[in-house]
Amino acid sequence: MSISFPGESPEYRAARDRLLEREIELRRAMESVAAARRQLPPGGLVPEDYVFQGAGPDGGSQDVRLSELFGPGKDSLVIYSMMFPRYPTDDRRGAATGRTAELELVEAPCPSCTAFLDQLDGAVEHLDQRLNFAVVAKAPLPRLLAFSEERGWRRLRLLSAHGNNYDRDYHGESEEGYSLPMMNVFHRENGEIRHFWGSEMLYAPRDSGQDPRHTGTIEPLWNMHDLTPEGRPQDWHEQLSYG
Repeated sequence: MSISFPGESPEYRAARDRLLEREIELRRAMESVAAARRQLPPGGLVPEDYVFQGAGPDGGSQDVRLSELFGPGKDSLVIYSMMFPRYPTDDRRGAATGRTAELELVEAPCPSCTAFLDQLDGAVEHLDQRLNFAVVAKAPLPRLLAFSEERGWRRLRLLSAHGNNYDRDYHGESEEGYSLPMMNVFHRENGEIRHFWGSEMLYAPRDSGQDPRHTGTIEPLWNMHDLTPEGRPQDWHEQLSYG
């Protein structure tokens, strides 16, 4: 089946049909990769029941263990390691207002992580029907909660990993101890919690001019650019505020 749009030329239609074949091939490849991911053998047992700092019912902080992040009937847990503080060489400007703006730039949150989580905040209400999702960062909990309020996040579960080794063990920090934007998936079965998958493309070699794209398939911001004639901008970067 071939469709057409008003005013298009035969040359356009022929090129578009060829591109459509490639898009179908990409869809098949994505489905194949997803199927292969689901067939992974059991991953490693989580070495400890990591204790995070989360918001308590009275507005203070409370200890939250990794095992407690699994809700009833939901056995998959996705954790995103946010770069807060940002990588020390990241000199993009910080927040324009709020308590976060008072931080030294090196202690401020990563703009790219922030843009990513802006997009996921709206998805969590839907995801929560089937899986568990949490965001961890090395920043102290009061900084995380203040920034969340400034951004208007309403659904993200934010946890401080300030006092544990989670990011170190699951590659959410560099050898120097700097935060890295790793995503990990854990699965609970028969009382055991095992690692299932991690966004290891963050560490894989990349082609010239490409970002890691380790979470690229779930990020609308950059994928939307791919639909336009201009493509992904080469001289533009996410910011905490725009002016």
